Amino acid sequence: MSKSLITPMPPTKWYEGLAQYQQQGVAHVLATVVAVNGSAPRDLQSKMIVTLDDCCDTLGGGSLEHDVTLTARQLLNGEFEPNNSKASSQPLKAGRSAKAQAVRREAVYSKHYPLGAKLAQCCGGSVTVMFECFHLTPPMSLLVFGGGHVAAALMSILAELPCQVDWIDSRSEMFERYLSAESGTAEGQVNDQLPAHIRVHIDDDPVDFIRPFLTNGARRLSINKGTQYFILVMTHDHSLDFDLVRAALDCLLATDSKTALKESSARPYIGCISSATKAKRFRDKLLQRGYSEKVVDKVTMPIGLEIGGKEPMAVAVSIASQILQLYHQA
Repeated sequence: MSKSLITPMPPTKWYEGLAQYQQQGVAHVLATVVAVNGSAPRDLQSKMIVTLDDCCDTLGGGSLEHDVTLTARQLLNGEFEPNNSKASSQPLKAGRSAKAQAVRREAVYSKHYPLGAKLAQCCGGSVTVMFECFHLTPPMSLLVFGGGHVAAALMSILAELPCQVDWIDSRSEMFERYLSAESGTAEGQVNDQLPAHIRVHIDDDPVDFIRPFLTNGARRLSINKGTQYFILVMTHDHSLDFDLVRAALDCLLATDSKTALKESSARPYIGCISSATKAKRFRDKLLQRGYSEKVVDKVTMPIGLEIGGKEPMAVAVSIASQILQLYHQA
């Protein structure tokens, strides 16, 4: 229920991290000791998880673990070409296509480590570590405003997809079916009806969620290009919808000159549920307030593909289809 959208503390055991990052679709590497000769800091099949930001569990610390972590993050970033016949990392050759780079990153890579003077380790033995990359394509990340019928139907779809969702409404009663009382938890409530990758927030100032969402998105998009971040506005209040759309545009304009969001393919999707009349009214109001047509065109209204049907689930399917299309075609 936090307004800050702060990423939770990383898990401490590799299997907890694997389960969490697999469910959330976070890019990560599973590093496993697959061979041991002589003395080594950890046993055969010891494992750790490395993400771009965190690590969980250990392969023994020291220079060995430092290099394992560095290698894993180079793989996640596509910064070198694995070569199984050599212990060192090979720089990427100029002119290699993004597709070829992705193939290399998705391959299983092994690296041999003599635990001697070169690694400043005195074990005297050696280990071989296998690196397996998962979720190299960043997951969809969605900020959904409004807890009405269409949003609820959409959540039943997103519950089955690898994505990260923050779902916000000021009306606690909209989430009663998902939340139950539990002492000792934040605000005395726990989400027991939605998967962990869908986080519910009850807040009177939903606009405050936009800046941290786009800031986090800009940081990750500096590494991975494409439409991965989606803001979906579908509240019960048209004036609030307008405030949310305007705040998203303001934040986007503020970050455009500083980050990878300058690239059109990297901009987040900003969409608002609407009729044709509402869409025209919003567009006219934005133009009257000084936004250029180029900026106003960044807002998708109405949202969803034109597949027909006005039932909440039909509209939710059209919205999910549109964001999946944009995500996979980016």
